[in-house]
Amino acid sequence: MAQKIKVKNTIVEIDGDEMARVMWAWIKEHLITPYLDVNLEYYDLGLLKREESKDQITLEAAKAIAKHGVGVKCATITPDKARVEEYKLSKQWPSPNGTIRAHLDGTIFREPITCNNIKPAVRSWKKPIIIGRHAYGDEYKAAEFTVPGPGTVELVYKPADGSQSTTLTVHEFKGRGVTLGMHNTEKSVRSFAQASITYALQRKTDLWFSAKQTILKQYDSFFMNIFQEEVNKRKMDFEKAGITYWYTLIDDTVAQIMKHPGGVLWATKNRDGDVMSDMIASGFGSLGLMTSVLVSPDGKMETEAAHGTVTRHFRLHQQGKKTSTNPTASIFAWTGALKRRGELDNTPDVVKFAEALEDANVKTIESGTVTGDLARLIHETSKPPEDSYVDTEAFIKAVAKRLESSL
Repeated sequence: MAQKIKVKNTIVEIDGDEMARVMWAWIKEHLITPYLDVNLEYYDLGLLKREESKDQITLEAAKAIAKHGVGVKCATITPDKARVEEYKLSKQWPSPNGTIRAHLDGTIFREPITCNNIKPAVRSWKKPIIIGRHAYGDEYKAAEFTVPGPGTVELVYKPADGSQSTTLTVHEFKGRGVTLGMHNTEKSVRSFAQASITYALQRKTDLWFSAKQTILKQYDSFFMNIFQEEVNKRKMDFEKAGITYWYTLIDDTVAQIMKHPGGVLWATKNRDGDVMSDMIASGFGSLGLMTSVLVSPDGKMETEAAHGTVTRHFRLHQQGKKTSTNPTASIFAWTGALKRRGELDNTPDVVKFAEALEDANVKTIESGTVTGDLARLIHETSKPPEDSYVDTEAFIKAVAKRLESSL
């Protein structure tokens, strides 16, 4: 093997839980440490470590990404009541992704990984469609209330300076019902717009944004106007990169995307992005073939797989059984972080290595060496032949063999 490639500056490595953690170790062993001389500032965000530190380790990891500019993260558990009992936790610790996202003021971008033998469900899609999700506010930080009977629900704004309040009637209920109050902030929306623009310019891809200002004339217009203001500030950058910005209604965008060849970054509000990212993932293959990138307005970046910790496979692994879990998205989390580190450090050999690893991963799949989830897509059946796919570690070793021959 040739001399290891030197990664000039630090990458923050964040470990995770269950089967994702098992794959993480194999990826490092076979695909990262044999080839790279890299300083990894390590944070273990496994659930027990979060419990041990009272979740301070999550904030420390977020601060490290802010300091070094690049992080790579393994999937982690967000505990529910069952997990509290299973792991004997003192409380339901919050989502690590939410904590890191809040600290970096970041926006999530999810992108499918395309392979020639995995055909998109939508025949017009030829290039990846990136979904940018504004992961703050709206329904996800809403105040909701089940109205028990007749009465009036009002929306009240009380200025902090003590001046006169503003009251709006939401609805006069004649019987039982339900109500919802949601919000967003200018700071968050502006950061969302800036991060979307930053990422579109980095990727040199056209930027779309869509909302429904014809219905939410103040709420969604607030988003639309801020987006346009931020785009106007970067007009020369858009021209230099050869990309465009387009706004239209969300329903029109959904109709257009079904006939579009792809190759765009579609920025969406919180709920729209939650829904549409899963649609795009399923349409192009699966969450095992989708990356997730968190980008701050000033270009700090954390990369990870879009999928979770793969609990079902981990239970089999605990029993000593082999699994056929797809590590592709986790491999691409590493390559995404390496490419960003190489770009920031002006070290093209690091970028080239990351691209070679991505190519080896994709060509391994295209050669027919696949995991069970991909075999189901290729054979269009829930039970593909057992000899049509390999186990997790065998797949990673196949990628390593192809990588070694390409370098």
